[in-house]
Amino acid sequence: MNSPTLFALLLNYPLWFILFCILTGAIYAGALYIRDQKLKEFSKGIIYLITASRFTTVSLIAFLLLSPFIKTISVTTDKPIIILAQDNSESIIQTKDSGFYRTTYPKKLAELIDKLSEKYEVRTYSFGDRVAGNSTFTYSEKQTDISALFNEVENRYSGRNVGALILASDGLYNKGTNPEYTSFSLNAPVYTIALGDTTIRKDLAIAKITHNRFAFLGNKFPVQININAHQLKGTHSELALSKNGERVVEQTIDINSTNFNSVVNLVLDAKESGIQRYHVKLSPVPGETNLTNNEQDFFIDIRDSREQILLIANAPHPDIAAIKDAIESNQNYEVELGFQESFTKPLKKYGMVILHQLNASAKIITDVKNSGLPVWFIGVPPALLPMGVSVPAPGNKTNDVEAILVPTFPLFTISDDLRKFMRNLPAIQCPFGNYKTGTAANVLVYQKIGIVETQTPLFVFNPNGIQKTALFAGDGLWRWRLRDYAEHGSHLLFNELICKTVQYLSTKVDKSFFRVLHENDFYENETIAFDAEVYNASYELINEPEVELSIINGENKKFPFTFTRTANAYRLNAGMLPAGQYRYEAKVKVGDKTYQEKGVFSVTALQVELVNTIADHHLLYNLAHRHGGSMVYPKELEKLNALVQQREDIKTVAYTTKKLTDLINVKLLFFTLLGLLTMEWFIRKHFGAY
Repeated sequence: MNSPTLFALLLNYPLWFILFCILTGAIYAGALYIRDQKLKEFSKGIIYLITASRFTTVSLIAFLLLSPFIKTISVTTDKPIIILAQDNSESIIQTKDSGFYRTTYPKKLAELIDKLSEKYEVRTYSFGDRVAGNSTFTYSEKQTDISALFNEVENRYSGRNVGALILASDGLYNKGTNPEYTSFSLNAPVYTIALGDTTIRKDLAIAKITHNRFAFLGNKFPVQININAHQLKGTHSELALSKNGERVVEQTIDINSTNFNSVVNLVLDAKESGIQRYHVKLSPVPGETNLTNNEQDFFIDIRDSREQILLIANAPHPDIAAIKDAIESNQNYEVELGFQESFTKPLKKYGMVILHQLNASAKIITDVKNSGLPVWFIGVPPALLPMGVSVPAPGNKTNDVEAILVPTFPLFTISDDLRKFMRNLPAIQCPFGNYKTGTAANVLVYQKIGIVETQTPLFVFNPNGIQKTALFAGDGLWRWRLRDYAEHGSHLLFNELICKTVQYLSTKVDKSFFRVLHENDFYENETIAFDAEVYNASYELINEPEVELSIINGENKKFPFTFTRTANAYRLNAGMLPAGQYRYEAKVKVGDKTYQEKGVFSVTALQVELVNTIADHHLLYNLAHRHGGSMVYPKELEKLNALVQQREDIKTVAYTTKKLTDLINVKLLFFTLLGLLTMEWFIRKHFGAY
C-alpha cells in the first residue's frame, strides 16, 4: 500500500543564487519588450503576457544551470501476510466427522478468512502431494507432503512481511521429510488447526505391498504384503491374492494383538508375459469402519527373457568370474560361458559377445565378425575385428599400467563415486609397444605407466561401422573388483563399470521411422506423458506430420489425443487416469506411408492416505510450539482469530524510498518551456510583431 509522495528541491549552490536567475529573466524580458517599437499597437495585457512568458522561460533556463535536483520521498506500507494452508488429502474425510469437513468447516474457515482480511493480507493454499494456491478444497489428494508446504512458503515469501502461517491438517504425512525437522527460516509464528480424529477405531488395512517392477517369464518373483490392524485382537481375516479374477493365493490372518502388524511373504510364478495385474484383498472383520483400505492392486511387467550375453575365453581365468558376477548383478542380463576350442553353438540368440584373451586363430572370431553382434574383446584383438585401435602383438614384454579416466568420454555416463574410485585402481598388465587409435574410437581410460600419463588407450570403444566394439587391452580386471571390495565392502562400483559397458554395447540401435517413448507404470496422481519421434527417409528428425494417439482402457473405451510439437519431436500430456491397465495405439502419416506403434502401460492406485487415519495432533502441537504459535481445534476458529489479532509483532511495516532526479530530466518542465515559447511566438506572429 502506497502513501502520498513527498518532494523536496535540492541545489548544489546557495539558495540566493536563485535571485540571479530571476534577475537574468527580468533583464532579458525587459530589454526585449520595453523598448520594442513593434509592440506600440499591442494592448498592455498582451505585452504583459509575452513579457511574463519570456521572463519565466529565461529564469527557468538560468535556474537549470544551477543543476537542481528533486528529492522524492515515498513511503510504502506492507500489511502483514497471513498464509492459510489447508490439508487437501483424502485422510481428512476418512473420519466419523466427514460431513462436518464437507459442509460446516469450509463455512467457518471462510468466516475466519474474512475476519483476518479486515486487517491483514490473507493468502490461501491447499496442499497434498503438491502445493496449490486456491481456496477450494476437495480432499482428494492421494498423498500428504507437509515439508513441501514449508519449502514453498519459504521460497515464495522470503523477505516479505509474513505475519503468520496457519496450518490446517490432521498431522498425517506420507511424503517428503518429517515436518518437525524441516527448516523454516521465516520469522513468523505457526498456528495449527487440528483436524481429523485421534480415536483409534477398529480397522484392518493393507499398509504396503512391496514387489519388483518387472520379472522374467518362467521365473518366480517375491511379493511382500504388510498388514496392520487396530482394536481387532482375537479376530481373523482371509487374505486373497487373485489375477484376472482367479485366486492364486489364499491365507488366513490371525490377529493376535491390539496393534497388530504382520508381513506376508509370497513367491509367485511369472507365467504370462506383459503387464500383469494382481489384486490383494482382506475380508472384512466385524466392527471394522473403514473397508477401502482392505484391498489394493499392483502391477508387474513380465518380460519374455533376459538379454543373453556370451562370454568365450581361451582358458580359465579370474577375470571370467569377475565379469560374469558383475553382469548378472543386473537381472536384465544372463551370461553363458564357453571356451574357444569347444564352443559350437549358433550366435543368433545372443545380444553381444565377450571374447577373453582369445588366440588369433580361433574359429569363433570369424563367426563373431560375420554375425555382426557387438563384441567386447579383452586382451590383444585379432586383426579381423574392427576394434578402431591396433595393439602390439603379444610377447614377453609387458607394462604395469594404472588407469587414467577420460572426463569427456561421450558414450555413457558413470557416477562420481566410480570416477573417484578409478583414480586408485591397482595396476594391471598390458602389452608393451605402439598403440594406434582410429579417428572413430572413443577412449574411456588411458594408460599411466609409473608417473607418466600417456595417450595410450587401455579401454576404448568403436561405435561406428557394422559392429559396435570395445577393447580392454589389459589383463587383470579381477584386481579392480577386489580393490572395490577392500575399500567399500561391496562390488557396486566395479559392477557399474562392467554393466555400463555391456548396456552400451548390447543396446540395439532403433532404426524405425516412428517411435513412442513412455514409462510402463504410473501412479494415479501422476500425469501420463508420452514422447514421440518421427524420421524421414534420410533418417532426420521431423515434426511436420500430425501424430495421433488413442488410449484404450480395460472396457475398450478409446480416448483420442493429438501430440504437441516440440523443437524437433513431439510431446503428449494425457493427464491423470484412474488405476487400471491401458493400451495405446499411435499413428503418423509421412508422405504416402502410415506408421503405427502399439503398447501398454499401467496406472497403480495410491492408498497411503487410507492406511492410517488416526490424526497426529502431537505433531501439530510440536510444530506450533516450536515456531511460537499455538494449536486450536476446528470449533475454536474464532479463538484463532483473536490469537493472531492480539500479537504485537504482527504489524504493518513501512518502507521509505528516497530518489534523486535531475530537474532537467523532468519532461513536464521541458514541455512547459516549449509551451511558453510557442505561445509567445504565436502571439507575436498573430499581431505582426515579426
